[in-house]
Amino acid sequence: MTIIKKAITIVFVLTFIAGRPVAANINVFACEPEWGELAKELGGNRVSVYSATTAFQDPHHIQARPSLIARMRRADLLICTGSGLEVGWLPVLIRQSGNNRVQVGKPGHFTATHYVTTLEKPVIVDRSQGDVHPGGNPHIQTDPRNILKVATALHHRLIQIDSAHKSDYNAHYQAFSKRWKSALARWKLASAPLRGVKIVVHHKAWAYMLDWLGIQSVATLEPKPGVPPSAGHLSAILSQLQHQPARMVIRAAYQEGHADEWLSKRAHIPAIILPFTVGGSVEAKDLFSLYDDTIARLIRGMQ
Repeated sequence: MTIIKKAITIVFVLTFIAGRPVAANINVFACEPEWGELAKELGGNRVSVYSATTAFQDPHHIQARPSLIARMRRADLLICTGSGLEVGWLPVLIRQSGNNRVQVGKPGHFTATHYVTTLEKPVIVDRSQGDVHPGGNPHIQTDPRNILKVATALHHRLIQIDSAHKSDYNAHYQAFSKRWKSALARWKLASAPLRGVKIVVHHKAWAYMLDWLGIQSVATLEPKPGVPPSAGHLSAILSQLQHQPARMVIRAAYQEGHADEWLSKRAHIPAIILPFTVGGSVEAKDLFSLYDDTIARLIRGMQ
């Protein structure tokens, strides 16, 4: 009976252990929601992800709060956009965290824009021109084709940091890549009516989306990046639209909409709010639904 009881105990313990979730191997600090979601797709339960910002915050302007420093201190992998997007707060977090794993040049420091070709690189960097970025437009996530490029690089980085679970990361990457390529084909068909459409943008945050969908921006509400539009500037755009019509005016979920609504009412075009990143709308719950919802909102804007 003693032997039988021991055997039952062993079986119970092994069953309990097998049923427990696998502990995360990598603590990820993501500067923006899209990179946090990508880390989850590629890492599964091998990663524990924290996002420093939400879709309703301007990633240019974040406070380096003590809570963020504490999170950075525990991170094994830092994933950020780069190209100067987080220059106002990220260096402070890295420095004050004292975490050697996420310093620039270390395996734990991952910059997404290093793995894509950036657009709109300025010839002259001058603060009088507004929020310009020396490395080019940082908002690469508005084109899902860039996501796959970043995913490939991030996949290799996860293996570099946690090589013991290479097979797990390979499986997640292969599954994600297959689903993403299928989604790209679906989005291409769904977005076909948008090709050639002319729009007004609130901020120069959409260069990659415009390139992806073949949409043309005819005006920008901000006279310079990050500079609120004046009444005179808005009036000039309204006059321009009389000769060069646009179908809609768009802004990101985190942006204030008074200027958009002003133009919408007077130009008789819809003002469309796009999620911009994961969580920017009720529908944009993950990376896949982010682009589903973006296309759906643009299509509705044409109706």
